[in-house]
Amino acid sequence: MTRAPYDAVVVGLGGMGSAALARSAERGLRVLGLERFARGHDLGASSGKSRIIRQAYFEDSAYVPLLLRAYDLWYDVSTRTQLEVMNLMGVLLVGSEGGQVVRGSLESARLHGLAVEHLTAAEIVQRFPMMRPRQDEVGVFERDGGAVFPEVAIDAHLRLAEAAGADTRFGVAVDGIAERGETLAVVLADGEEIETRRIALCQGPWLQPLFAQIGVPLVIQRNVQYWFKPGRPDFVPERMPGFLVSRPGLPGPLYGFPDFGGGVKAAFHSHGVATDPENLERAISDDDLVPLQNALEEWMPGAGHEPLHGKACMYSNTPDEHFVIGLHPSDSRIAIAGGFSGHGFKFASVVGEIVSDLLAEGGTRHDIAFLSPLRFGAGV
Repeated sequence: MTRAPYDAVVVGLGGMGSAALARSAERGLRVLGLERFARGHDLGASSGKSRIIRQAYFEDSAYVPLLLRAYDLWYDVSTRTQLEVMNLMGVLLVGSEGGQVVRGSLESARLHGLAVEHLTAAEIVQRFPMMRPRQDEVGVFERDGGAVFPEVAIDAHLRLAEAAGADTRFGVAVDGIAERGETLAVVLADGEEIETRRIALCQGPWLQPLFAQIGVPLVIQRNVQYWFKPGRPDFVPERMPGFLVSRPGLPGPLYGFPDFGGGVKAAFHSHGVATDPENLERAISDDDLVPLQNALEEWMPGAGHEPLHGKACMYSNTPDEHFVIGLHPSDSRIAIAGGFSGHGFKFASVVGEIVSDLLAEGGTRHDIAFLSPLRFGAGV
């Protein structure tokens, strides 16, 4: 007996793919998720224990409606799975008064009626004594900001997907997509073909060849995160928020998190050499560690007391550093979600909803026009 084709196949089960699989299954689609690595792996872009979540978005206020929906969905996931997906201990953004980080955050807050506090350097020190802003720096504190825990979030979405009837397969590499009359076939590396009506491609850095084919520039950047054992007990989520500090002299904005139990985490946002997923240098050197430790110690003395371990991850950077979400320019049966440029994980819950909309309906109620692949003149 011939097996009926899937309604949809989701390729890549990291942050975006696991969410897309869950939302697709929960809306009644017969769906399969494929992942090239083992369940719970840390080899892609969706790992690293913690990611900042915030609403007053300095990158572009157009993201704010998506963020508000993402928050609702993260609460829903946490409630239904009883897993701690988020910790809203607050986020502090620091920079010059007229710089993009401060100015853009305040503008997003104004446009969307978000609650933030505009703090002077002295007020930052009074509120968070472990921090050392420069005299000419100011801060934007968002009480509703915090951390999303990516490994927990992916596990939660996979649990919801499977509970709703989704099939999952791990350790399975996809070799290509083929036309099969009115349907498509996902061709696996071993030659197996899986018939489906629609496909979602959510492979993170592994989307680079496809993006090149459709005219979307994508640069994969090596980015190092590091965890430190602090020298004092101040650096815990009960006493300090997550942070992002944009200041002259740093190779990129310094961001990080309090110690959730595995050390204080820090990294430079959007700083690193170009690479590709197959040749990423995963070993961490002193060249990675020393500048980061020095910057962290200047910002929060004692936070970088003892290096624990580091991890190389990958940013998938588009030229404008905005996401690419939409239908394939030449085949509306294929949805694409990639190019998240190092600031996408907080959106995973709503991206999953958007991708499931595209798979089920060919469109979405969310405003994603500014994220369309067509903005680069994409085509084939």
